[in-house]
Amino acid sequence: MTNMCQVVGNERITDTAYAVTVACGEAAGKASAGQFVNIKCGAERLLRRPVSICSVYRDTLKFVFEVKGEGTRWLSGRAQGEMLDILGPLGNGFDMPDGNIIVVGGGIGSPPMLFAAESAKAEVTAVLGFRSADKVMLGKEFAEICREVYITTDDGSLGIRGNVTAPLEEQLKRGGHDAVLACGPRVMLSEVAALCARYDMPCQASLEERMGCGYGACLACVCKTTDGKRKICDDGPVFDGREVVWDE
Repeated sequence: MTNMCQVVGNERITDTAYAVTVACGEAAGKASAGQFVNIKCGAERLLRRPVSICSVYRDTLKFVFEVKGEGTRWLSGRAQGEMLDILGPLGNGFDMPDGNIIVVGGGIGSPPMLFAAESAKAEVTAVLGFRSADKVMLGKEFAEICREVYITTDDGSLGIRGNVTAPLEEQLKRGGHDAVLACGPRVMLSEVAALCARYDMPCQASLEERMGCGYGACLACVCKTTDGKRKICDDGPVFDGREVVWDE
């Protein structure tokens, strides 16, 4: 579904990341954690930019993205009152468990995990990984809704030095959780899925991928699974961690 949505907020949250909030009526009510939107970034750019949904409040939808090229740079400059051509919500999101969950986010994969935390049916523990302190985003928002929040940085400038696997394994050893939901770089997701398999913990992984159409027509974003090749935008972006062939 294509929606013309009005920008109601645009905040720069790191040196390269922006949080844009739009009013989009019925589309906001239909969104579920793990889904994404595909945004037209200027009339001269044919391909839309896929962005995960970070949060939903009433008829507004927030998404967070990093500026990586001309399209996202254009998007970062949108002012309050401007209209955005948005396709979505798209894809299959997380199957939210009834019990306690751990949400794991890596870098720009952290924002969609906030929506997952907001949608949780029980207690949430968050494990979030970033390159450095200046790249950390949404820490306050996670702290407001999660029982515990663990932040890791590659350089140790904030929180735990290293990646997300150490605090995640500590949580798995401690017990009391029913599932792990994760989004981030493929190498991180592979390690999270392997760790969950070792502890016999259900794991859902949201794959990050460059997409063309966003609804499965162009076959630009496929991944290999135990059930053959699947379209990330249409069959996913969320998959059972045990189904993805991580070493392809």
